[in-house]
Amino acid sequence: MTDHSAQHDPAQAQQTHSQKFLRQLEEALLNNYQRNFPLVPEPFAQIAKIHKTSTAVILKQLKSLKIAGKISRLGPVFCPNTIGVSTLAAMQVPQNRLQEVADLVNQYPEVNHNYERDHSYNLWFVATAPNHQHLEETIQKIEKSSSLDVMRLPLLREFHIDLGFNLSSKPLQHSANFSCKPQKAKKQMPDAVQQRLIADIQTGLELTPQPYASIARKLGISEAAVLSQIQSMLDQGIIRRLGVIVHHRELGYRANAMVVWDFPDEQLLQLGNILSQIDCVTLCYQRPRHLPHWRYNLFTMIHGKDKASVEQRIEEITRQLDLTEIPKAILFSKRRFKQKGACYRYPQTAMDYQLASNE
Repeated sequence: MTDHSAQHDPAQAQQTHSQKFLRQLEEALLNNYQRNFPLVPEPFAQIAKIHKTSTAVILKQLKSLKIAGKISRLGPVFCPNTIGVSTLAAMQVPQNRLQEVADLVNQYPEVNHNYERDHSYNLWFVATAPNHQHLEETIQKIEKSSSLDVMRLPLLREFHIDLGFNLSSKPLQHSANFSCKPQKAKKQMPDAVQQRLIADIQTGLELTPQPYASIARKLGISEAAVLSQIQSMLDQGIIRRLGVIVHHRELGYRANAMVVWDFPDEQLLQLGNILSQIDCVTLCYQRPRHLPHWRYNLFTMIHGKDKASVEQRIEEITRQLDLTEIPKAILFSKRRFKQKGACYRYPQTAMDYQLASNE
């Protein structure tokens, strides 16, 4: 006779219920808080109330997700070229030097993303800095130390930039806000307080019950001022979104392709707007050509669970939009050498110390 006693064991039933709750909570934290994170003194308590649990449980889950590599941080994503400058860059690296050069590039705090892609331009990185001079000096240092040229591909026009991932069968919470609005984001020259605030939050909020109060203590200002400054940056479009930043590979999106197109200049605006509306396109923007080596002027990024599904979507897009005659290249990501939040302010620099001392 089969022993069904375990099915009626209250302790086991409670454990099963607890495990199910934690799985559902993890999905909600990953899926629903990629943006519009609460700007209140106790944000984790507000989230806990929604999910009928405690602040301690919410914080424990977020810390576990970070340790597991499923999230990189909880914090802001800044709109490109509003509080500083940035560029996508590419290098043609001999295969036997790829790891060496990748490690060299990774040493620079200005570099926040660094990937190998399957193309003759095989090392792709993004660099950010407070100003053009700083950015150019960084790239020149990389060129000098590697003895290799760097192709600079700064952003010219943004059609769509958002790396929110739907990790559930349900729609993403606040999905109506997922379209970016670059017209709001204008070039800013942050004041001293805002510069220090950016330097503190760019790497993520502390996972403590009152993260904004913690920032306020470090900056010597009020918690209300911190909340007001962050809200102001959101309203101005300086901060694109505030929330959980996920690592897509660790969450199952293991394939991503950078599809670059050589569109006639007179068709670029129309086709860029069309491509940016396709659900699987997470990034769409114009960058300069570098003839004769690089002919492409529109970049689109497509993520998927596997390479085959991404290839299928690219084929469908090409066919449906009648783009078969348009030259394109598909650069799949092979290795991730570095992925972190963009760094626009460097608290260790003499300039920032001077700003702090003048407050």
